[in-house]
Amino acid sequence: MPTPEDLLAALDPEQRRVAEALRGPVRVLAGAGTGKTRAVTHRIAYGVATGIYVPTEVLAVTFTTRAAGEMRGRLRLLGAGGVQARTFHSAALRQLRFFWPRVHGRELPTLVESKLGLMATAARRQRLAPDQALLRDLASEVEWAKVSNVSAEDYPRVAPRRGRAVGDLPPETVAHVYEAYEEVKRGQGRMDMEDVLLLNAGMLAEDERVAAEVRRQYKWFVVDEFQDVSPLQYALLELWLGGREEICVVGDPAQTIYSFAGADARYLRDFGTRFPQATSVDLVRNYRSSPQVVGAANALLAGTVSSGVQLVPQRPAGPAVRVTSHPDEVAEAAAAAEEVVRVMAEGTPAREIAVLMRINAQSEAFEDALAARGVPYVVRGAARFFDRAEVRQAVTLLRGTARAGESAGAGEDLVEVVKATLAGMGWSAQAPSSRGQTRDRWESLQALADQAAEFARRPGADLGGFVDDLDRRASEQHAPVAEGVTLATLHAAKGLEWDVVLLIGLVEGTLPIIHAQTPAEVEEERRLLYVGMTRARRELLLSWAQARNPGGRASRKRSRFLDTVVGPEEQTAASGTRSSRKPRRGMHCRECGRPLSTPAEKKVGRCADCPASYDEELYEALREWRRERASRDEVPAYVVFTDATLQLIAEKRPRDDASLLKIAGVGVKKIEAYGDELRALLA
Repeated sequence: MPTPEDLLAALDPEQRRVAEALRGPVRVLAGAGTGKTRAVTHRIAYGVATGIYVPTEVLAVTFTTRAAGEMRGRLRLLGAGGVQARTFHSAALRQLRFFWPRVHGRELPTLVESKLGLMATAARRQRLAPDQALLRDLASEVEWAKVSNVSAEDYPRVAPRRGRAVGDLPPETVAHVYEAYEEVKRGQGRMDMEDVLLLNAGMLAEDERVAAEVRRQYKWFVVDEFQDVSPLQYALLELWLGGREEICVVGDPAQTIYSFAGADARYLRDFGTRFPQATSVDLVRNYRSSPQVVGAANALLAGTVSSGVQLVPQRPAGPAVRVTSHPDEVAEAAAAAEEVVRVMAEGTPAREIAVLMRINAQSEAFEDALAARGVPYVVRGAARFFDRAEVRQAVTLLRGTARAGESAGAGEDLVEVVKATLAGMGWSAQAPSSRGQTRDRWESLQALADQAAEFARRPGADLGGFVDDLDRRASEQHAPVAEGVTLATLHAAKGLEWDVVLLIGLVEGTLPIIHAQTPAEVEEERRLLYVGMTRARRELLLSWAQARNPGGRASRKRSRFLDTVVGPEEQTAASGTRSSRKPRRGMHCRECGRPLSTPAEKKVGRCADCPASYDEELYEALREWRRERASRDEVPAYVVFTDATLQLIAEKRPRDDASLLKIAGVGVKKIEAYGDELRALLA
């Protein structure tokens, strides 16, 4: 078992101050990557080792079972295994199960795993027939209301003031569904996760004997991620304390990204007002990220209301943070996949690379680009694109339309048929104004509409070919992997870290998201980007696309947040970063040096009217081989390889698979299918 001296010797000066502040109240402002878990677990262990704390009298509270498990594991190794480390809900549920039968003489209501069944019944009572996405949004709104101490009666008054909305439903209708949900739940003898906190708080407030017993049990409190505490959780914490001040809170206001779900960072910011005698310690030494990453993250928040502590890097220097622009999302995804291939070739394991995005619907292009290059990947916190219920349903409907032969669906007709099919599922060209599952569902369907528009530009494109292309993408993206590159939203990335992080889709309307209208909402989006940037240990790449689809109008603007990282687009980037205005390789003709303007030109790297530098005889031979192979496989020629890819093969004359993989349009699947014939032809 470590001695008290051993425990302190393992800490830096600021962490040591935290460990030595054994009597509360204590506030720790812990910047990203500064070792907050190390500091608080050593504090608890030091208190136990010096005899000030009895392990069973300490309650450490955090927000996820993963974090609670990690804390318990560390405490055991530090000789404080008897300490309780739990989530708010776990601690409250444990107390309820013990005291509720004694207080009320009956069993505790049954905890429901999901609100959706009860919510559907409540909606039907209000003569509503919401789809699954709207049901989930209603459930999320009821969760927000309950953790924010907003009753169904008060909801119509409070919701507009707080900028809350569920689809196009009036707040009065949401309130009626909320009230009906509570009635259905009570009638079935059920409780939800918010009720666990509400019932526990009510029991402690109403029964002094129970409250006294709980307070005798727990005399010392530690709360991690305190910036994420909701009003309901804070009220419960106050009841646990019972007027005492033996509490240590740890958090980072710069990582407040759950305000939409009821988190309120004011409890962290105003801790000194609530406890005027509080000790305050700032953890600023960042042990996670390179100085380049830390500098960019500090610059993002500098001078804003979101700023937390100023991080001080402790790691060796790494590569410059790069910001790149691309003509469209397909090109952006291809460039990101090439970066992944590069860092993997340099020795970085796939599990140490992440592609982070604002919303789940952005993942499809990147799933496709990684799959085309044979790069394994896992999607964290969401289903893969083609596994999402709305996408599966849409593809099934499109396949049925194609088989029925109701429409040839060629060219523009193809796009119209697809849009008509999606419209039958509730999709419209106008995005919903609200956030949540309804918006996520629309984004997924919109991604299919965009794919149809892109596919329609291919020669001979029709609905059957489009469905076959979707099936191919789904097949390639569903390859099972033991480990791979992580694809995740910025919210799902909280608490994680990787050697290399690619932050993609950094455009206005996506980050900040289009429905972030107020200054406070925009600042939360800034903090979300900060969280994403500080996930990177060694290398950070940021990118954006000027258009959504190849050939589309380049009307997008890069995220305003990038101005604080690299300066305005027209200015030179600050030290340690590279401006997205810097000309990219491949954006100018390799023959004459003029800028390239069309996606086809950019793919081959030369102007359409410049003489070809490839072997034209070889190119014609490749085209003839492709025609024969497509005929044998009974597929359109472009499915084998496009003309642009054949031109690149004729120019580069690759001699092995590694060289082939460097050519746009050639992936592992293509090499498996055509590699032997290609190598023979090239020889």
